[in-house]
Amino acid sequence: MRLQGISALLAATALASGLTMSAAMADTIKLGVLDDMSGVYTDLSGPGAVDAVKMAVEDAGGSINGNKIEVVSADHQNKPDVGTGIARQWYDQDHVDAIFDVANSGVALAVQEVAREKHKIVMFSGPGSSDITNSKCSPVGVHWTYDTYGLAKGTGGAITKSGGDSWFFITADYAFGQALERDTAAVVTADGGKVLGEVRAPLSTPDFSSFLLQAQASKAKVIGLANAGGDTVTSIKQAAEFGIVSGGQKLAGLLVFLSDINSLGLKTAQGLQLTESFYWDQNDETRAFSKRFFERNKKEPTMVQAGDYGAVKHYLEAVKAVGSTDPDKVMAAMRAAPINDFMTKNGKLREDGKVVRDMYLFEVKKPEESKGPWDYYKLVRSIPAAEVTRPVEESACPLLKKG
Repeated sequence: MRLQGISALLAATALASGLTMSAAMADTIKLGVLDDMSGVYTDLSGPGAVDAVKMAVEDAGGSINGNKIEVVSADHQNKPDVGTGIARQWYDQDHVDAIFDVANSGVALAVQEVAREKHKIVMFSGPGSSDITNSKCSPVGVHWTYDTYGLAKGTGGAITKSGGDSWFFITADYAFGQALERDTAAVVTADGGKVLGEVRAPLSTPDFSSFLLQAQASKAKVIGLANAGGDTVTSIKQAAEFGIVSGGQKLAGLLVFLSDINSLGLKTAQGLQLTESFYWDQNDETRAFSKRFFERNKKEPTMVQAGDYGAVKHYLEAVKAVGSTDPDKVMAAMRAAPINDFMTKNGKLREDGKVVRDMYLFEVKKPEESKGPWDYYKLVRSIPAAEVTRPVEESACPLLKKG
């Protein structure tokens, strides 16, 4: 397999030290996909995330120097105790070398502590909380696809600067929603706007009516939806029933996925602005990957699923380069190598575990603008990595060298 992005120096170092693949690791390299397989985040991650991981393994040849690569998966049910129980069993008993995805920030933060304790790698694509690489950063944790800091800078900044200078938040009442509200409120106030209030909604809320009425009564220009997946879909559908947008207020979906737009339909979702790190129809490379994914899943990939592929690809390249699954050696190799694949160009894994990458501000098309199924986005602008990545000097992560 030809490696891209791994430096010759790393490979030479591994060879010079006399490492062989068989001596450095067990006969099987085992990857675990820990995900929401049955709840509000199933469409954006779920079985599609498992399939994206398997695609990366297949593209790596299914083995590294004769060592088979195996993929296992489990449903954390959006419960931190379930997620940590699975992670402990995987690391301790099942010899899983690295865990991937972990959609749901509450579960992710808990699993990261298990990974820290066991000194095993975990690479997040689905969860959003920027705390993962800020105050809760870990030397063996990687936040791959996006975070709430970047979403706030992208969507929150664009809407505030375009006149949406008063906000009311409807927030998922757990780690992710709280981080997204906090990070977006900071951007709003920094750009001269005001936060008029907020209300917290439990995960998987079936009825947002009371929350939407409070937001409507606030007279805020913008209602910020600090939620995701099925909760975003439900809240936007019910906001349409209340006539909130037609009444003059603007909805800000602070984390919106392609799968959400597909559920909502363009008539309801048109005009929404959103920040993502990947869209299937961006260029020839994204279309080629997405065609393969669609053939297997009958739907286009979300940025989380595309990110899972990229994370596994980078991990396996590092394992091959250093001839080992040793976490310290693999993390060093992943930090040393630039990230280049169909969704990421010249990305970098920082010491705090944050992948530094460009992101994109999109707007959802009107029904008459769409040329066919899944043709949902138009690009507003590309956002340079520096704009959507927390500066080192502002970080609370002790792993970063400041100043």
